[in-house]
Amino acid sequence: MKVIFLTQYFPPETGAPQNRLFATAQALVANGAEVTVLTAMPNYPDMRIHADYRGKWHARSVEGGMTVHRVWLLVSQSRSIFWRLCNYFSFVITAFVVGLFKLRRSDILFVESPPLFLGITAMWLARAKGAKLVFNVSDLWPESAVQLGMVTNKTMISASTWLEERCYERSALITGQTMGIVADIKRRLPHKEVLWLPNGVDLDAIAQAEQSGDPAEARAKAGIAPGDLVLTYAGIIGHAQGLEVVLQAALLLKHRKDIHFLLIGDGPEKEMLLRLKKELGVEQVRFVDRMPRKDLLALLRATDAVVVPLRRNDLFKGAIPSKIFEALALSKPLLLGVEGEAKDLFIVEGGAGLGFIPEDPRSLADQVLALDADRSALQRMGEAGRKYVLEKFDRRKISVRLWEALVRITQQQGS
Repeated sequence: MKVIFLTQYFPPETGAPQNRLFATAQALVANGAEVTVLTAMPNYPDMRIHADYRGKWHARSVEGGMTVHRVWLLVSQSRSIFWRLCNYFSFVITAFVVGLFKLRRSDILFVESPPLFLGITAMWLARAKGAKLVFNVSDLWPESAVQLGMVTNKTMISASTWLEERCYERSALITGQTMGIVADIKRRLPHKEVLWLPNGVDLDAIAQAEQSGDPAEARAKAGIAPGDLVLTYAGIIGHAQGLEVVLQAALLLKHRKDIHFLLIGDGPEKEMLLRLKKELGVEQVRFVDRMPRKDLLALLRATDAVVVPLRRNDLFKGAIPSKIFEALALSKPLLLGVEGEAKDLFIVEGGAGLGFIPEDPRSLADQVLALDADRSALQRMGEAGRKYVLEKFDRRKISVRLWEALVRITQQQGS
């Protein structure tokens, strides 16, 4: 089976989508597929093309058994919608041009959305290469952009909605990262096949992390006493996460010098949060720059629980932040500030931690104190979470479902 993998985001960029997409592509290779990746010059999240790729229009390499084509795109550190659209549409064009001339005919074209506009390239290339289109939806667009206030122009919303449904109609298979996404698409297009393809945990990476370093030594190097409580956030520091709630909760717990918060990563809101830390004087909050995934997993082992917040928005009731999976696989319980699907799965069903009200620092502080008062609950919920993700979200099992679906659609006549 020949597969074209089309995505704007891919390693060596760091981040949850990049890790997930690389793992998905690797799983296809492991099943015997010939995978060709068409992606952008690495630039995320700094929005600066990495030094090794600057000045290049096209770069080809072989990585992990895959042929990877990287193409130029317009990159700007401006956060305006205009420059964001320029970024998206430049890749739409360059990916199509390079894909048209550099890629061979294939059986499957697997495209990641968002950005939704990449669906234009996906439909054109699928037709040109004789491939069945598989449209993977990790976030519903334009709905997400509208609810977050990123897009308000009615004409743009209408055009984006038309494009979204056009992409779905042209697909032989639609995959959705959450059950909420799957349900939404099925409701609107009941005649289309939609497969739940959640994120999952890479057990090999977890096994390697568990064999590296000594958590007690890592805590000692950070100046954290053995009995102190360490709560960690690791990921993009952006608007959607609403990480102000962590600093505000730390302010409520300012008298507790034995409770520490680590915020690991980078993103557009980091400078604002650093200023807020200074204003509030919460020295027990520490910022740590993003690091290679192997080092991050090792550091997570040295923490007691993982904080996963999102802003209070109905849109996020269908969200499952990917940072949940590795934390639970490492037996770290959650402090989850997300309502809806994530809470139902991991707190209610999985018993893997405690929930707090999104954007409510008092609620978060109270749950931190609850964990501190019952340290045995840390181990109990951590063990429950690990068992739950290994049973429900083993990436290998998820990949088998995808492979079986791809085999089925390639055997079908028509698209």
